[in-house]
Amino acid sequence: MPAIIRQPDTYQKLEILSGDAQYDLACACGKSENGRTRGTDGNWIYPITLPNGGSSVLFRTLVSNVCNNDCKYCPLRENRDVRRCSLTPEQTAEAFLDYYRRRKVFGLFLSSGVTGTPDIAMARLISTAEILRKRYEYRGYIHLKIIPGASKAAIERAVSLSSAVSLNIETPGAGNFAKLSDKKDYLKDIIDPIKYISEITAKGSAHSRVKQTTQFIVGAAGESDSQIVQYMGGLYDRLNMHRVFFSAYQRGLGESSLPGENTPQIDGQEKFVREHRLYQVDYLLRKYGFTSEEIEYDSPGRLSVNFDPKEFWASRHPEFFPVNVNTADKLRLLRVPGLGHITVNNLLKRRSEQRLRELSDIGKVTALLKKAAPFITF
Repeated sequence: MPAIIRQPDTYQKLEILSGDAQYDLACACGKSENGRTRGTDGNWIYPITLPNGGSSVLFRTLVSNVCNNDCKYCPLRENRDVRRCSLTPEQTAEAFLDYYRRRKVFGLFLSSGVTGTPDIAMARLISTAEILRKRYEYRGYIHLKIIPGASKAAIERAVSLSSAVSLNIETPGAGNFAKLSDKKDYLKDIIDPIKYISEITAKGSAHSRVKQTTQFIVGAAGESDSQIVQYMGGLYDRLNMHRVFFSAYQRGLGESSLPGENTPQIDGQEKFVREHRLYQVDYLLRKYGFTSEEIEYDSPGRLSVNFDPKEFWASRHPEFFPVNVNTADKLRLLRVPGLGHITVNNLLKRRSEQRLRELSDIGKVTALLKKAAPFITF
């Protein structure tokens, strides 16, 4: 008697699709795999970092893992033997609302494999957002992925429905990108749409409230840290990117021909340390007044594994120190290892009330504050 093959129901599909969404998980800033696991209450709930730097929990899933792209780093690429399924926009919207009404999630993050053309894939995402916004009058957080190669019309519609949008830049430069895909065109499918999103979400535009983010797949193409940092600088300075995320490429998921499959590593955690260092550089660029040209490397193109980027910069610039904590301005104080925004703000307040004479006058002498001692004077 032939076996009966049952089609998965909505929640079985969600379990498959949310599991597959882990390959596009942008972590906050960690040296290990902590934070990469899904939430305990349901397989498709993820802790995430919001574009404004806050954290919350999103209902995150693919609407389809059917994909005709050939991204060599992705386990869902075409011709892979994985269980494929798709959700309708109605199924996705209703499943999300079930969790949202029970206050299990803050908002929705939707992505998809490329089923047919990029605009066909975009239509699934857009339709889900339209159902939520119009039929259910949902006014909360929606983050939509922009499919590489999507038309301007599809991008405009997605932006009009979203709180945030993102299109993964994947890797720095066309040369590295050519190692990851034979089908996609770096300029036409990635860079041009990112520029267009920047244009229609610019300050003063109709959609200026919408945040644009992007993500690098770190290590897949064998790119250097300096190449990523150079592109980060351009994304922030010229394209007004709101936030850049990083996801360490995990060997064994992609094709054996990828540089990332053959790059030697000191140990299994080094890829996450590298991801962590890039997040620290990101903070230096966004919050500490550094430029991409100022970032220092301990070997050609590679960030230090042993020292955080600010501490490493300080070790290379003795002429900048010591910094007088009683007279230096905020940006100069923020260059001191061990001094972050909260500590510096407290320091500025305290010195307006009294002269600072020793480390304990700045605040509680923690291990982090002790790092500042060699670099400051009173």
